[in-house]
Amino acid sequence: MGFLLQPFPLPFPAALSTTKAPKRTFSPPIAAWNTKPSNFKNWAHDFRSKSLKFVLAGTVALGMSLSGLSAADAKVGVNKPELLPKEFSPVIDVAGFLSAGQVSVIPCCKEKRLCQEIADLEKDTGFKLRILSQNYPDTPGLAVKDFWEVDDRTIVFVADPTFGNILNFNVGASVDLDVPRSFWSRLSGKYGNMFYWKEKGEDASIEAAVMAISNCLRDPVGPNNCSDVK
Repeated sequence: MGFLLQPFPLPFPAALSTTKAPKRTFSPPIAAWNTKPSNFKNWAHDFRSKSLKFVLAGTVALGMSLSGLSAADAKVGVNKPELLPKEFSPVIDVAGFLSAGQVSVIPCCKEKRLCQEIADLEKDTGFKLRILSQNYPDTPGLAVKDFWEVDDRTIVFVADPTFGNILNFNVGASVDLDVPRSFWSRLSGKYGNMFYWKEKGEDASIEAAVMAISNCLRDPVGPNNCSDVK
């Protein structure tokens, strides 16, 4: 899944579990290869835990890891529960990409369609897709984790054009078992690139990504599942 700067696979998070990742000092990947397998596993766990925080914050996950910022630093200014809707919704359109030109108290038809597709997908597959549109720093950020009860079967889709590619994903461990990691980078590259969403609109990019994810999760698990982004 794509980081905010460019489409390439995100680390798939242990952060979606309810347990807290151990606090460890970050070591660059090169050094990690020379450690014992158990140490590398701990490093990977730490890195994955931080990735969700930065996708939700709308900043660059890789940048935080390389600069050694702590998880506490990631929360500063990007944990705003006041931006959450009063009632539960799988789609939080803070940026207004799905409701431009609509009366704010009435959910727009695009958002309704997405909510219905997400409900059908969850009923059919058990996987939970959650969408947050934002323009950093105007985002509820980490507050969505508890609001959505993010777990191992959740896909958090953050639509934020701040750094060029609008599609950013963080997936739970159970999703990671069924969906090839290359799918997320191909999806970001096809529908998230700046040329696509600037020409067709942010809403078109989001809708196309949702349908591609839905088609992928409905594919029978096997060597060729999710091979096409459609």
